[in-house]
Amino acid sequence: MEKPARSFGGSSSEDAGTPLLLPVHRDDDAATTASSRLRALLAHKYPAIASGPVACAAICALVDLGGAHGAAPRNMLGVLAWVFLWWATDAVPLAVASMAPLFLFPALGISSADAVAKAYMDDVIALVLGSFILALAIERYHIHRRLALNITLRFCGDPVRPSLLLLGITGTTAFVSMWIHNTACTVMMMPVATGILQRFPRGGGAGQGEGEEEQEVRRFSKAVVLGVVYASAVGGMATLTGTGVNIILVGMWSAYFPEKEPITFSSWMSFGLPMALLMFLALWVTLCFMYCSNNTGKALSAYLDGTHLRRELSLLGPMAFAEKMVLAVFGGLIVLWMTRNLTDDIPGWGVLFHDQVGDGTVTIMMATLLFIIPSGKNGGEKLMDWNKCRKIQWNIVLLLGAGFAIADGFRTSGLTGILSDGLRFLEGAPTLVIVPVACVFSGVITEFMSDDSTTTLVLPLFAELAKSIEVHPALLMISGAVGAQLSYLFPIGSPSNVVGFSTGHITIKDLVATGLPLKVVGVAALTVLLPTLGSVIFGMDKSPS
Repeated sequence: MEKPARSFGGSSSEDAGTPLLLPVHRDDDAATTASSRLRALLAHKYPAIASGPVACAAICALVDLGGAHGAAPRNMLGVLAWVFLWWATDAVPLAVASMAPLFLFPALGISSADAVAKAYMDDVIALVLGSFILALAIERYHIHRRLALNITLRFCGDPVRPSLLLLGITGTTAFVSMWIHNTACTVMMMPVATGILQRFPRGGGAGQGEGEEEQEVRRFSKAVVLGVVYASAVGGMATLTGTGVNIILVGMWSAYFPEKEPITFSSWMSFGLPMALLMFLALWVTLCFMYCSNNTGKALSAYLDGTHLRRELSLLGPMAFAEKMVLAVFGGLIVLWMTRNLTDDIPGWGVLFHDQVGDGTVTIMMATLLFIIPSGKNGGEKLMDWNKCRKIQWNIVLLLGAGFAIADGFRTSGLTGILSDGLRFLEGAPTLVIVPVACVFSGVITEFMSDDSTTTLVLPLFAELAKSIEVHPALLMISGAVGAQLSYLFPIGSPSNVVGFSTGHITIKDLVATGLPLKVVGVAALTVLLPTLGSVIFGMDKSPS
């Protein structure tokens, strides 16, 4: 009994300290455990993962949309909340979130398993898939780098003229983006741009003399990165293959209005190219005005001149047989795209096949040639092999499929008719009001979610709205599609914005300051071009049917 007594019979400090310390340690351990559990939950994104099913369950249990379609519109709204929350929070990978309709639609009685699965592979998806394969072939043989160096060398000037150099870089990017997805274009062209910027100092000096030159160089570096980001978006407007938004537009147009003339590669380019040219001019002027001064050329001359560019170009060597063949396949595909349908009086080659072929048909056919034509390097090696195709952006392919599935669910469930009633204030409004309102409506949403997701959301609404207020559907749907591509203000609005933002050369303030004037120009240009040029191309002068 003495031992225990002695153990408590020490100094007063021991008597006071021992029992007081134990509860403190227990509180710290409990707090640490709770904190680590919270960090683990957040790290695994469980709250974000749960947000989708919880929102879907809440809508299905509490919302009553009424109408003659029963529970289908309500369930469709729940699925929409689930999928968009997963997209917005990045709770699961984009491709996984895009596959959710495959099990949600049949489970909630929106459509059958076969019907929803068919949305994930059609001619439009084939067009995107073939374009990705062609883009990988161009990247494999550094054709984009050779093109960029050649054009930049011709525009650089001696001494360096910053405005012309910007024109060369942005012009090259916009041209490449016309033929491949704008995200892939940004990923391809950004290393070319940053390769030029690597010659420039990244230090910060705000003093006089050398500090001023460094400031000029940093401002020009911002212009180059912003130019690649925005030129990819602008160039993508010109053709169907340049962005997923245009692909979604074509798919939804044929789904909602099969009786109308389809939007073909050539018809869209007739409208999209003038729109893209106006936007590109606005982009170049904005970059030169905001980021170039009379002293920029002098500051750049110390780090960049034609000799550097010629040396890089010489390292690539002469064009090899493989590069020439890839360009030949690519050029042949462009010709086939442009000539499949010409005019009512001059039919294209599509009539030879009773108009049973689509743009995706020829894209896959030409992409197949890449796996047949020899590269001329090693025995048996072809221009492409399937191992290289592992880099295909399957997340974009599945995202497009999800978009088409959601559009079909909107239509079959009757949800579009219910939601479009909220926009009926446009009924009877003049064209000069309808176009900018629809474009701005879509343009605001696209700043907070991807342009493809925005298109998937707004186009079904505009399709049903066009029917209810009796206006030509192209007026609303094209306005919504173009507005969705004006995601210029925040990194989250577009993968291309993320690519540029990740370089460290630009900030959100730079995106907003440069993107806002471009956004205004885009809305104004569409307001002028769509009722005039678009009326002729898309037949909007005819009465809606």
